[in-house]
Amino acid sequence: MLTLLKIRNLALVDELVWELGPGLIGVTGETGAGKSVIVGALKLVLGERAEKSLIRTGEETCSVEAVFDLQDPAAINAILEDGGLAPCDETQLIVRRIIGQANTRQFVNDSPVTLALLKRLGEHLVDLHGPHEHQSLLSAERQLAMLDAYAGAEATLAGYREHYRTWRRKTTELEAIRHAENASEQELELLHYQVHEIDTANLRPEDEQDLEDRWRRASNASRLVETAAAAVAALNGEDGILERLGELQRHSRELEKLDPSIRDRTASLETACLELQDLETALAEYAEALDIDPAAAASLEERVNLIESLRRKYGPSLADVMARREAAAARLDTIENRSGKLAALASELAACRAALDASGQTLTATRRKAAPRLAREISSQLMDLGFLKASFEAPLQAQTEPGLQGFEAIEFQFGPNPGEPLLPLRQIASSGEISRVMLAVKSALAEQDATPLMVFDEIDANVGGEIARAVGRKMAALGTRHQVVAITHFPQVAASATDHFVVAKEVSGGRTRSRLFRVHGATRIAELVRMLGGGGEQARAMAAALLACASS
Repeated sequence: MLTLLKIRNLALVDELVWELGPGLIGVTGETGAGKSVIVGALKLVLGERAEKSLIRTGEETCSVEAVFDLQDPAAINAILEDGGLAPCDETQLIVRRIIGQANTRQFVNDSPVTLALLKRLGEHLVDLHGPHEHQSLLSAERQLAMLDAYAGAEATLAGYREHYRTWRRKTTELEAIRHAENASEQELELLHYQVHEIDTANLRPEDEQDLEDRWRRASNASRLVETAAAAVAALNGEDGILERLGELQRHSRELEKLDPSIRDRTASLETACLELQDLETALAEYAEALDIDPAAAASLEERVNLIESLRRKYGPSLADVMARREAAAARLDTIENRSGKLAALASELAACRAALDASGQTLTATRRKAAPRLAREISSQLMDLGFLKASFEAPLQAQTEPGLQGFEAIEFQFGPNPGEPLLPLRQIASSGEISRVMLAVKSALAEQDATPLMVFDEIDANVGGEIARAVGRKMAALGTRHQVVAITHFPQVAASATDHFVVAKEVSGGRTRSRLFRVHGATRIAELVRMLGGGGEQARAMAAALLACASS
């Protein structure tokens, strides 16, 4: 769950430290007090792009930091390791965003990360819903994933997908061989020529650098011999370095006779003389070895030119040349042996399709058994939310061809009014209706949904008082399995919360700022009275009754 949220210089919030517990957490406050800042901060944690306008006036940066305690960090660690990051040491994950005037940075456990990685993490950490944020619920692919989660079919689906990918790969191979039947004589001649040309060159990529070095020495042999000879002459010629050093040695020995203590200071001279003598010998041997046979030099140049020609034709490196050779040989083999390959691959493809069909039928049977149960469960949840005579169905639609998701698609159908036809969820116009349907679906899938934190941003808008109470009860029930944050204007929902926080504006030092504080006891009663519209003892009694009803 989310245990800590720190916000600094974001919109009207100068500094906020919010410690959260489990269960349903209610967040209330007057319109414009800054409740949206909470949602905005969480969206930044989820990887949403940041605008510079979010930075509090007069400040250079704003920041958001969220600390999550993970019951099972396996999925999060897999994403971190895939992104080249170390896994969580324990079960704590820290996400931090810093938004500046020039750039935005994001960190996970103090390591910099990309926005794309942060979004991947966010999908596993927080499920955020607002009045107009139901895209995941309206997606047919997401609906099928919901059904599979409810049916416990994830492992079956994973096995099916393996069969599907194998079948698609074999299908592509078979199409390539069939296409080979159209190969022209010109293509065959070209392939034969390419394979023969590269094979004849007898290439060894590992010898490429050594060959170039030998050719470079051969082509510069005269200059190398001349330069090496000049170096030898400088060392051992008339008035050369070694002759001068010999004179220096004689002076050194005379000094040592007169003052033996100087010997430690002149010892390096002997070493220098020996090393320079070794150098003179090595250079002389090097110059002698450079006497290269012109025929050998010509052969080296011819070899280098051949390799350069092949690299220009087939790739920038010898490894690319060899890869081209393998591709040409494989294509040639496919064309020349297509009859036998067609028969073998057709047999393999038939076996792959049989395995795919068997796996797909198992997946379909699991889904067909679970779909009516899911529809009944969601319908029951909808009744609790005021849709007493609504209809909900989860019909499976067979596809003409297998797909990555299976042999069928799904589109949830909803009919709020008796006698009217059921329509896909995406055609529901009322935000109040779609919000309650979303809450019903989430409640039905509460045990299968692994997302630790659910955030509901005023999804109880456009519903009546009694329905708001039902929404509150449903959220509280979700709070027994998840951490739930509900930002609401309804006292019925706020009264159902395990913890209740209020966002308020205050003016200090000529600046407006938002602050958040926990209410309980009399202060919570006072906030519920405000939400009820104010009033005397009657409103206070109603607020107390709401709390008593929620706790019973």
